[in-house]
Amino acid sequence: MAEMLDEQTSLESTTVGVYRTSATVKGGRRFSFSSLVVVGDRGGRVGVGYAKSNQVPQAIEKAQKVAKRKMRNFPLVGRTIPHTVLGKFGACTVRMVPASPGTGVIAGAAVRAPLEMLGVQDCLTKAYGSTNPKNLVKAVMNGLEQLRSKQLIASLRGLDLGATSVEDAIERSKAFMTTTSTGEKAVAPVNVVGQETKGGRGRGGRGGRGDGRGRGRRPAAPEETGEDLAAPDATAPTT
Repeated sequence: MAEMLDEQTSLESTTVGVYRTSATVKGGRRFSFSSLVVVGDRGGRVGVGYAKSNQVPQAIEKAQKVAKRKMRNFPLVGRTIPHTVLGKFGACTVRMVPASPGTGVIAGAAVRAPLEMLGVQDCLTKAYGSTNPKNLVKAVMNGLEQLRSKQLIASLRGLDLGATSVEDAIERSKAFMTTTSTGEKAVAPVNVVGQETKGGRGRGGRGGRGDGRGRGRRPAAPEETGEDLAAPDATAPTT
């Protein structure tokens, strides 16, 4: 779960993992903790930090400081990446493909963390090789470093590239997305099934489940049994 670090700059932090190591010494075991943290503003800036300490909170705090120093900008197109990239680190390979609005981030926890902190909301990913979270995060960062914006490529080539395939897909998908919202809440449907047995043999009634032998039944009303509600007979003996 993301943690807000600075409300003014909208910096958020996500802890990918906390790892424990131990060293056997003369007096016993000495434990050490390390943490992998991703920091971003969900607006095109993200950084990854890794730090160690003897306590978990201190390790996370140190990793957040390292991630802040390593933050850098990456180009985005709307809510997705500009083009397909292939990031590699060690035995990990991560392929990231831009997606149309409404797709979401299709990725695991380690790959999802840097993408969400960057501000990517629609992206398809596939991991190959090792599934080590540390290497997966670094492979994603390697892929993000390969991203190039359309304006940069146009200036390098000296040409007008026009609309890219990703921009065309975003424009086509806008026709299927609702742009207005009335703000009205949907009314829940009224369940009328079983209301006739609510007070009697029904499961949710006051009389319990009922077993057909009189237990759990409510007493029948006079109008249901057809009894006369008139005054009692005067000729009946009184005690």
